[in-house]
Amino acid sequence: MISEKRNLKVPAEIPVVYTYMGRNLRDLSINDDSSAFSDCNSDRSGEFPLASSESHRLLIACASENSEQPENRLKIARAGAVKPLIALISSTDPQLQEYGVTAILNLSLCDENKELISLSGAIRPLVRALRIGTPTTKENASCALLRLSQVEENKAAIGRSGAIPHLVNLLETGSLRGKKDAATSLYSLCSVEDNKVRAVHAGIMRPLVELMADFSSNMVDKAAFVMNELVRLPEARAAVVEDGGIPVLVEILEVGSQRQKEITAGILLKVCQESVVFRTMVAHEGAIQPLVNLSQSGTKRAKEKAEALIELLRQPRSGKSAA
Repeated sequence: MISEKRNLKVPAEIPVVYTYMGRNLRDLSINDDSSAFSDCNSDRSGEFPLASSESHRLLIACASENSEQPENRLKIARAGAVKPLIALISSTDPQLQEYGVTAILNLSLCDENKELISLSGAIRPLVRALRIGTPTTKENASCALLRLSQVEENKAAIGRSGAIPHLVNLLETGSLRGKKDAATSLYSLCSVEDNKVRAVHAGIMRPLVELMADFSSNMVDKAAFVMNELVRLPEARAAVVEDGGIPVLVEILEVGSQRQKEITAGILLKVCQESVVFRTMVAHEGAIQPLVNLSQSGTKRAKEKAEALIELLRQPRSGKSAA
């Protein structure tokens, strides 16, 4: 039975440039063939406390205009600031925790500091801050974990430390900025197989499907790229179907941008590859015609994906089923 289509309004895309402490954060981008993850969106959370203390001086140093130069961030970290700031992240005072997380994020913007920060024991306190912190703390902790995850060996450690379920929660319940930060971090972390499994077990597919159904969120591309990374797993493909993803994906094939259509065709190709049941659901949802259109007017890669999926959907409805 063909499901009723959603009437989705597709606004014109508005380019958004996010800043951190007055700066464009394009150095936080993921190396991908899209610009879906070009920014991490967190910024400084207001002024630091006025109390005179060693912690205060460290925070001022990490937040000052001078620290925006990479060499100054490096000097501050090598001067011994990292461990005291990690201690602040572990504070029971929510504001001190927020300031500590934000300062660590600032220092992590210098690539040379990422290894020092992780070796100094920042990962678990950042994950705890992601779990219990203020909204700004959670967003900045997500960005700091993203920075640390750009050191390849840290990805597994961050996953083992329990970050994935809290990032999924931020993706589902956070502000728009928080959702974008969480999606960017999850995309980076889920290049590791165990983290893919953790994300699926944490229930990531439902918020991804909901974000992809809402074109006004400007989250369709980010959510689609995360989903595409995950559906390499059989349990992820099943979760897409169980959480109502097929009608949403077919709708994107019909009304999405060219990039959205291409990535969606790739997702559906993976979902359908080994399941006759899923192929039947996709065909019944009305995917053939928009795929034909894509095969005629899309990019070279989009055409290849659309043609492969059309061929798959037109095969006899028998054989192996992953359902």
